[in-house]
Amino acid sequence: MSDDQSTDVTEPDPAIEPVTVPDHNIEPVTVPDPAIEPVTEPAPTPPPASSPAVPTPAMFARRHGTPDRTAAYGRVADDGVVYVTTPDGERAVGSYPGASPAGALAYFGRKYDELVAAADLLHQRVTQTDISAKDAEEGLVRLREQTTKPNAVGDLAALEVRVAEIEAVVVTRRAADAASRAAAREEGRAHREALVTEAETIAAQPESSIQWKSSGTRMRELLDEWKAHQRSGPRLDRGGESALWQRFSAARNGFDRARRVHFAQLDTEQSSAKVAKERLVEEAERLSTSKDWAPTASAFKKLMDQWRTAGRAGRSDDDALWGRFKAAQDGFFAAKDAVVAKEEESFRGNLEVKERLLRETDGILPVKDLERAKASLRSIQDRWDKAGKVPRADLERTEKSLRRVEQAVRDSEDRRWSSANPEAAARAQSLADQLEIAVAGLRRDLAKAEASGDTRKIAQATEALEAREKWLAQAKAGLAEFG
Repeated sequence: MSDDQSTDVTEPDPAIEPVTVPDHNIEPVTVPDPAIEPVTEPAPTPPPASSPAVPTPAMFARRHGTPDRTAAYGRVADDGVVYVTTPDGERAVGSYPGASPAGALAYFGRKYDELVAAADLLHQRVTQTDISAKDAEEGLVRLREQTTKPNAVGDLAALEVRVAEIEAVVVTRRAADAASRAAAREEGRAHREALVTEAETIAAQPESSIQWKSSGTRMRELLDEWKAHQRSGPRLDRGGESALWQRFSAARNGFDRARRVHFAQLDTEQSSAKVAKERLVEEAERLSTSKDWAPTASAFKKLMDQWRTAGRAGRSDDDALWGRFKAAQDGFFAAKDAVVAKEEESFRGNLEVKERLLRETDGILPVKDLERAKASLRSIQDRWDKAGKVPRADLERTEKSLRRVEQAVRDSEDRRWSSANPEAAARAQSLADQLEIAVAGLRRDLAKAEASGDTRKIAQATEALEAREKWLAQAKAGLAEFG
């Protein structure tokens, strides 16, 4: 090689550090003194099993680098220029002044080993760790820059294949990462859609069925969820997020307008109810001192009905007005109950009289002599009316007992009249005669069936005869009532 040609080849300064792969886990490899022949370095002591060390380019270099292998892919010209053999031919990579040919090849071989180590380390990271697609792609770019026509001696074709393998893994990782981001965006969109749908459902409720407090609380919770998801969830496309927000905002605004209208109407209704109930309270307080018991009790009942239909005032107003209304009502009925209790006590004597009259009615039942029973009952009824009122708790019991005796006497009188009715007696006699004729005919039919030995006809004739005989017995019993 001429002197001009040698000047085109970059000759590394022996003091320059070898190429370091830009990764924090890669240890720098120190260039040996050019005058010292390369020697095989002792194998590194493995770290304890409990805390495995992260592989470094230096460790990979020690694993790959051998003088024989380097010599297979490069040579040193007579002028000291080092060449590497590639599929496209030889290419000058530099020179190492002052070093032996073996030392120069070893130097550029170590550069190759550092690139292999960097490729192996990146391959490990993209296949065995959870490195992000972005970091993997950035590492691949740096590796591509370092392995494009590198000033190194070694199997550059194999190195290119290794880089291509890494690139394939990175492409797959990038596609998976894109799919993951797309899935996350779709999940985020579905979540936002669910929030919007629930807000629209709340806003679309009929006003008569809305629970304003719980619905308002839920609306605020939905807004908080939206903001939290916007901060920490996946980013959506601007158009889709804007459309969802417009729907969500429209639902919230619609609900807020309906709520304001509702409570404005409620305020109006409560004001009207307050005025109406104040009037009812004033009327109740005026009636509370009345001694006209029955009409005033009816008036209080009407006031209570009006109170129920007057609507609700505000809670504090409603409670205060009801307290006044109930106090007036309770005052009146307490006074009335005291008077009634006094009257009830005076009715105890009347109750004793009517109890004796009820015991006297025991001699009337059962009715055997109708005229005598009627006379006794009239006497008891006259004295009953003169006895006067009884306590309210005993009124129904005593009246029911007397009504029972009166009904028994009326029933007895009705039966006697029926038995003396010629037309009814004639109808009863006619029915009894018809049944006797029918029974006689059925007896003849039964005799004929028994004579023929036909069991089916015997059964039919027997059944018909027994039914007619029962009817005849009932008819004769009814006829006996007419004497």
